[in-house]
Amino acid sequence: MRKSLLLMLVCHAALSSAQRTNSSPISTKYLYGKNSQIKVFQHVRVIDGTGGAVLQDQTLIVDGTKIKSMGHDAAVPAGAEVFDLSGYTVLPGLVGMHDHLYYLQRPNVDANGSEGPTLLPQMTFSAPRMYLANGVTTIRTAGSVEPYADINTRHLIEVGTLIGPHVEPTAPYLQGPSDLFMQMHSLKGPEDAKNFVNFWADSGSTNFKAYMHITRAELGAAIEAAHARHLKVTGHLCSVTYPEAAELGIDNLEHGFFVNTQLDPGKEPDQCSRETGNATLAKMTPDSPEAAALIKLLVAHHVAITSTLPVFEANLAGKPTLRPKALATLSPQALEAYLYGRNRRNTMPESAATQRGAANYKNDVGLEHKFVEAGGFLMAGLDPTGNGATLPGFGDQHEVELLVTDVGFTAAEAVKIATLNGAIYLGQQDRIGSVVAGKDADLMIVKGDPSTQITDIENVEIVLKDGMAYDSNKLLDSVKGRYGQY
Repeated sequence: MRKSLLLMLVCHAALSSAQRTNSSPISTKYLYGKNSQIKVFQHVRVIDGTGGAVLQDQTLIVDGTKIKSMGHDAAVPAGAEVFDLSGYTVLPGLVGMHDHLYYLQRPNVDANGSEGPTLLPQMTFSAPRMYLANGVTTIRTAGSVEPYADINTRHLIEVGTLIGPHVEPTAPYLQGPSDLFMQMHSLKGPEDAKNFVNFWADSGSTNFKAYMHITRAELGAAIEAAHARHLKVTGHLCSVTYPEAAELGIDNLEHGFFVNTQLDPGKEPDQCSRETGNATLAKMTPDSPEAAALIKLLVAHHVAITSTLPVFEANLAGKPTLRPKALATLSPQALEAYLYGRNRRNTMPESAATQRGAANYKNDVGLEHKFVEAGGFLMAGLDPTGNGATLPGFGDQHEVELLVTDVGFTAAEAVKIATLNGAIYLGQQDRIGSVVAGKDADLMIVKGDPSTQITDIENVEIVLKDGMAYDSNKLLDSVKGRYGQY
């Protein structure tokens, strides 16, 4: 009885403490400057997100939550807070379209590997701050394992209790029977898929993601149910091929062209292939007839593609370059696990598999460029999957860099893919996605010029969300050593 009473008292004290914490307003210690109603940013360079020419020596005026005006030599309103930002660049806040709020963990990692099961703990504190600190002002979670946490995080950020980007919460994964991740529901057929969509739409999820072991019948039922509610479905597929998904009416496909299984040997209908798309990508070179036919089909069916290059680049030896600022956010255990994995990749002897991995990466970036050339709609994400190379915000920046250095887009084109295109897909282009008067003041301000040196996109110092200016470095300091923990 005494133990039960003590446990009740401890739980009550913890609950009371949590209630006090969650009811507190955002601390002003993370804000930049005075956060006056009117902010004037003078002498800034602007990459506006439309894909157009870079604008030089602009005066950008923010009034409350909105961009009031932008141009040369604008008059400074009375009482405005003025920033001279010569040498800085303003961009739209990034719209991350594959930006989870969890982190994949493997138990007991050492130099030889790890044990099962693979787990997906929620990073509800650290991930939102990391996204925002790095200039990501809107995210689609693209798959959830703690859906209520994601849905409630969205609400708490919007009312100002928590710090983070605008969140578009995806429902739990639409997944068939599999032991890949034990935290996922396994669909029992098309009717279950339909009911699943309706339940999570009623609960506050704004989009859906099909996963690797779904059947065509289940995917078709899910798409029909989502579309009936004016919601969209994306997919990281395997059991269903890209052409099959396009014919079923899917809205979006994740991971570029890496996970299309249509040419995999031994591929059976509704079954994930052993190759999981590697054989297809090896055969589907950018100039092949198979590639042309697939791209034509995807464009005709208005299927968007989400590029997530950082998560695949990380499988290449020596990639990416280590960023101390990013690694500082990892918990000691997460950092150790990442460095073990990176070291294994870097010390493995070259094999046919590693050679094919490099060739497949080259094929994918070529296919992404061909897709856009053909009129395809490309968006950007990172997929923070437990690989320390793909961390919230940092990976979003690197995705933009890879769109330039590896795919071959200009900086202005890459920024549009990572901002306005995501806003258009979400139906929010009237509010976010470009630096235009009248839109929400969701902006990132970086030191340097990403239009001439794309890596300058990493130099984020100020982030505005709904007109409120945050100090990027202060936000990152607040999560130092925490990502992988909570």
